[in-house]
Amino acid sequence: MKIESIKIENYRNIEALNLDFSDVNIIYGENAQGKTNLIEAIYLFTGAKSFRGTKDSDLIKFHSDFARLKIDFSDDERNQSAEILIKEKRSATLNGVKKQSASALGEEIKAVVFSPIHLSMVKDGPSERRKFIDNALCQIRANYKNALKEYNRCLTQRNVLLKDLQRNPELHDMLYIWDRNFAKAGAKIIYQRQRYVEELLPFAKEVFSGLSGGKEELDIQLKGAFEYKNLKTDEIECELIKTLEKSRTDDVLNGVSGVGPHRDDIDILINGKSARSFGSQGQQRSCVIALKLAESSLLKNLTDIVPIALLDDVMSELDEKRQDYILNHIKEWQIFITCCDKNTVLRLKEGKTIHISNGKVLGD
Repeated sequence: MKIESIKIENYRNIEALNLDFSDVNIIYGENAQGKTNLIEAIYLFTGAKSFRGTKDSDLIKFHSDFARLKIDFSDDERNQSAEILIKEKRSATLNGVKKQSASALGEEIKAVVFSPIHLSMVKDGPSERRKFIDNALCQIRANYKNALKEYNRCLTQRNVLLKDLQRNPELHDMLYIWDRNFAKAGAKIIYQRQRYVEELLPFAKEVFSGLSGGKEELDIQLKGAFEYKNLKTDEIECELIKTLEKSRTDDVLNGVSGVGPHRDDIDILINGKSARSFGSQGQQRSCVIALKLAESSLLKNLTDIVPIALLDDVMSELDEKRQDYILNHIKEWQIFITCCDKNTVLRLKEGKTIHISNGKVLGD
């Protein structure tokens, strides 16, 4: 898939903008000039909300009543167009036909985004790493979102019961019932996550090796209350029930569920050592880039849709060799890169450069 062009009206600091794109697109300029706004506008066509966590109403340029985005894009079969209108909320059309919701565009347009906020995958706690896997699985497994919703429902109900047990011990028998429901729902989540990590790892290793010039090796491992590898869903369910039984006393005492996929983590290792504890800033950034680009490759393999890659401020804290790999050695999909340093742009061997200042294109 390729974004051929975009037209923007009244979006953040961009009043009016028309751009054509190449396979590799470098968007450069000083901070707060509109570089990230441009790739954020592209990302909205995946049907997702802003990766910056912004409300739709805040995407409209000050003193304007609406924002409008339009792209022309192509895939292996045909040329298409999509449009998003933002007022109090978003609405969308595809090839002139109104969609039921803007999120429905995600069926046609896939993208993987890197932003500095995603460094929390390495730097912060387990919830950010679980979120990465869950969001990726929601794009490729039609049933995963429902499975995750069911698990969270079971988790909430079990936690409510655990708190009630402190005042009403006679409810204890109900806990056995909810443990069964909890384990059945949790096993589906664990199994899908473990499969995804195993499928993602070869792609992530390849990208990370390229970034490090073959000097470093990346590994990722899903960690939980017991060993998940090589277990089927029903086997995970049985093990999870045993684990819940062992933790039952502590769970009742604390009023929360202490084990389950909501407590799992993903170890990210460089040469066998924790990237979080021992990785440099550049290594940690390389880990996230490798995982994001691996997500893109795996998405392509599993869905036959080639996603676009949106890399915001990706060059910071990377040495020249790692920057060169990103600029000149990623060939499988269309890529958009934002950066501040013009010298970085000069090392691009093939592609398009776009200079953004105050929401306008100065030259390319």
